[in-house]
Amino acid sequence: MSAEVTLLGVRHHGPGSARAVAAALEQLKPDAVLIEGPPEADAIAALAADKEMQPPVALLAHVVDDPARAAFWPFAVFSPEWVALRYAADHDVPVRFVDLPAAHTFALAEAPSGVPGGTSDEAAEAEGGIGDPIAALAEAAGHDDPERWWEDVVEHRAPDGDALAPFAAVAEAMTALRETAPAGPRARRDDLREAYMRQQIRAARRAGHRRIAVVCGAWHVPALQTMPTAAHDRALLAGLPKVKTRITWVPWTHRRLAQHTGYGAGIDSPGWYHHLFTSPDRPVTRWMTGIADLLRAEDHPVSSAHVIEAVRLAETLAVLRGRPLAGLGETLDAVRSVMCDGSDVTLALVHDRLVVGEALGEVPDGAPAVPLQRDLARLQRSLRLKPEAAERELVLDLRKDLDAERSRLLHRLRLLGIDWGAPARSAVNSTGTFRETWRLHWEPEYAVRVVEAAHWGTTVEDAACGKAARQAADATDLADLTGLVEQCLLAGLTGALPAVMRALADRAALDTDVAHLAAALPALVRALRYGDVRGTDATALDGVARGLAERIGVGLPPACTGLDADGAAAMRAHLDAVHAAVGLLPPAAGDGPGDHPAERWAAALHSLAAREPSGGPATGVPGLLRGRAVRLLLDEGRLDSAEAGRRMGLVLSPAGAPADAAGWIEGFLAGGGALLLHDTALLGLLDDWLTGVPGDTLIDLLPVLRRTFSGLEAGVRRTIGERAAAGPLGTGAAAAAAPPEELDEQRADAVLPVLALLLGLPDVTTAPLLPRIPRQPTGRNT
Repeated sequence: MSAEVTLLGVRHHGPGSARAVAAALEQLKPDAVLIEGPPEADAIAALAADKEMQPPVALLAHVVDDPARAAFWPFAVFSPEWVALRYAADHDVPVRFVDLPAAHTFALAEAPSGVPGGTSDEAAEAEGGIGDPIAALAEAAGHDDPERWWEDVVEHRAPDGDALAPFAAVAEAMTALRETAPAGPRARRDDLREAYMRQQIRAARRAGHRRIAVVCGAWHVPALQTMPTAAHDRALLAGLPKVKTRITWVPWTHRRLAQHTGYGAGIDSPGWYHHLFTSPDRPVTRWMTGIADLLRAEDHPVSSAHVIEAVRLAETLAVLRGRPLAGLGETLDAVRSVMCDGSDVTLALVHDRLVVGEALGEVPDGAPAVPLQRDLARLQRSLRLKPEAAERELVLDLRKDLDAERSRLLHRLRLLGIDWGAPARSAVNSTGTFRETWRLHWEPEYAVRVVEAAHWGTTVEDAACGKAARQAADATDLADLTGLVEQCLLAGLTGALPAVMRALADRAALDTDVAHLAAALPALVRALRYGDVRGTDATALDGVARGLAERIGVGLPPACTGLDADGAAAMRAHLDAVHAAVGLLPPAAGDGPGDHPAERWAAALHSLAAREPSGGPATGVPGLLRGRAVRLLLDEGRLDSAEAGRRMGLVLSPAGAPADAAGWIEGFLAGGGALLLHDTALLGLLDDWLTGVPGDTLIDLLPVLRRTFSGLEAGVRRTIGERAAAGPLGTGAAAAAAPPEELDEQRADAVLPVLALLLGLPDVTTAPLLPRIPRQPTGRNT
């Protein structure tokens, strides 16, 4: 190859490679820089010089007609490609990306006989490739840890002497590796990429550039050193399929760099690499100081003496292990021993915050973006909701205009599938509807989802309305529609409500399944409660909710007949949900004393509780549901304790089936067992029944009984057990007529010598400790 072209083979996202590239470019002073990457990015390469561009960032390319087909090319401060981009921008040197265009890559990935657009090292080995070249070189050098070997020979090395010498050594090593690499899908893909790179090098030479620097993956250097004829490369690239694509810059994160996704990503310690690149002198000392600052901020007692000792230990470990500089392993071992007191929990904090890092990049406003992305950025600025890579909690008071607008934005994004914010449980216990707690965490992939959602509308509100209307039209389940109504009210999508309400009314009129109606009602009632605090008009939902509640009440008893165990358990969950929802329905104007849905629901529960036991298919209602109905009525004060006890007594009588009785008890106690402690009659009935169940039948009932009592509060279980251990709990004549136990005076006298010794009294073998007190004939529990 002509000496005018210099190949700088690098490892993606390596600080040592980045420093070496910077030194080589300063020595070469090229008049053109070619970088491995999608050529579609040539038009936006100049944005790298913008002051608002802050790595980590990534090039995002996607298919115009299918935004879900997307790919990322990440760049960090310590990426050699980013260093080359910045050099070209600072020295006003033309820069071009020379990898196979994304238009071809996407098309080949979809073609039946196409070449995949990307593959992991593990997949490459399965396809017959060489796998990880760094691992192969480390093994050849006699090292069992590829990362540690690469750090020692490249990343920890500062440029000295000839800046091009390291690249010559790496090229020689890669040439040897490629000579033994077998053919496979990865090799075929590399052939296409390298043919295109060679074509771009030829184009740069034809353009009159005399000093051309090519920054590419070290693996490709041997293929670019000895170039075949141009006709060979044109023939190889002829007829490649292509699709229409678009490309832009998007923010990236260190955490995403640490995952094995994206172009050239998969480094384990981006935070450590960033530190190595930005701290040319005393990196270990500066690293330990940063760790101390972090631990102090988290209230860990770390002093300057800890830092000094940690540095000494890390450097000593490096000498013992034969390393030129203390690496990440040595520093973490020292931090664990000196600053973390051997705790891996504290060390995990260091790993998460510093080794990986929480950096989130920024891109300038001038970067290409769809209108939806620009509207989202505008809303983020106006609502003071800056995307952050670190997870944080946001508590909103919906009575404030700013917080209400923030809530609407987050709910609209969730409807669009952009889960920047996820609802969280508040640390403050509150049953009101004016407080919301969110957990915010921005992921780079949300940029793709924004592009995917762009066809629904040009603003966040319009896009959310468009998607809600489509979901309403496509919904086949009533519960999905009521949940969608709730989402629309939370998001303040008044424009979408008419279409969603029409679909809901049509579906509710046709659906006769009580289970479906019961699953749909709670979401409607919750939506009704949002009207006042959010300033939305939810009156249209009131009629639908009341109609559903009435239809559920009418159809409930027949729907509970003839259910098996799984069906009964599912219906019990519906009973609880509907009971809670009906109680939240606000009274309507003109309602009479018995017109509120809660009254009709209570009548349905009374009818269910009075049904016959289930004795076979379609002959009765399972005890689980009858017992649950009695408990709900008892908790609401619509049934007194005496009547509940009477019904329990009937169910637990010898005439009842033990399995049905166990189910009844499970349903009755599902709301909590504290009432058994306050009503001894109910506890006595339960105790009499349990003690009277035959042994073989009890074994069959144990799973149900265990599930029932394990659901009670721990304190309730303990107190019930103590009362049962104290004696019979029944209230029948058998317990009252139990004869008093006779006192065994010989056994009682046996403890007197020990008791006298403890109390310091005279020997009781000659004189009684206390005069005998005749025992009164009392019952066992007295």
